[in-house]
Amino acid sequence: MSSLPPSPPQDIAPYPKTERTYPTRGRPRASYDRALVHAILDEAYACHLGFIRDEAPVVLPTLYGRIGERLYVHGSTGSRPLRMAGRTDSGEPGEPGLKVCLTVTHVDGLVLARSAFHHSINYRSVVVHGTAHQVVDPEEKRVALDAIVDQVVPGRSRDSRPANDKELAATAVLRLDLDEVSAKVRTGGPNDDPEDLSLPHWTGVIPLAPRHGTPVPAEDMDPAVSLPDYLAAL
Repeated sequence: MSSLPPSPPQDIAPYPKTERTYPTRGRPRASYDRALVHAILDEAYACHLGFIRDEAPVVLPTLYGRIGERLYVHGSTGSRPLRMAGRTDSGEPGEPGLKVCLTVTHVDGLVLARSAFHHSINYRSVVVHGTAHQVVDPEEKRVALDAIVDQVVPGRSRDSRPANDKELAATAVLRLDLDEVSAKVRTGGPNDDPEDLSLPHWTGVIPLAPRHGTPVPAEDMDPAVSLPDYLAAL
């Protein structure tokens, strides 16, 4: 029988506001809409994972994947957050876990105003607070790693060799439930002051968007292997 932990219930209600997810600035830009949060998370594959080590903040970039109301974060078995997530804060027996803050950000445009003060960016971001737990169940780890691979390139996990037992032992995964979550979005043009509107400076938005280049095959790939449809679609 599988020892996979039960998945958090799927819900259409907004995420609850908490002291940590209610911003002190730019409050109108904050959102707790689940569909928006999921869309922002699903469009990216790299995140920044923050935690405290030896009373100092540490922020690490890494890959992640989403399954429902849960994020899985990739790491090495020797990495700091993975080691720390396997023990309690006191080091005594108990429920292990690592208190973290995970962020994902898309930069959609450079906002150039007439004044230096009002320069900005258009962006979409998600911040997740919670306690991350190390995934130890082999089946859950396999599912999580497939999700992380597919987060980078959808469909790729079915078109590659699954991790073997040795590779699974060398790979670590953190699980973080989407409980304390918020999104923040800025759109639109510059917000110049009325007295600056007559200044002779170019003002507006320079849109930014990610772009996939043409796939470059490995030098040792068999020429008979054709480009998969899911890569051509990129």
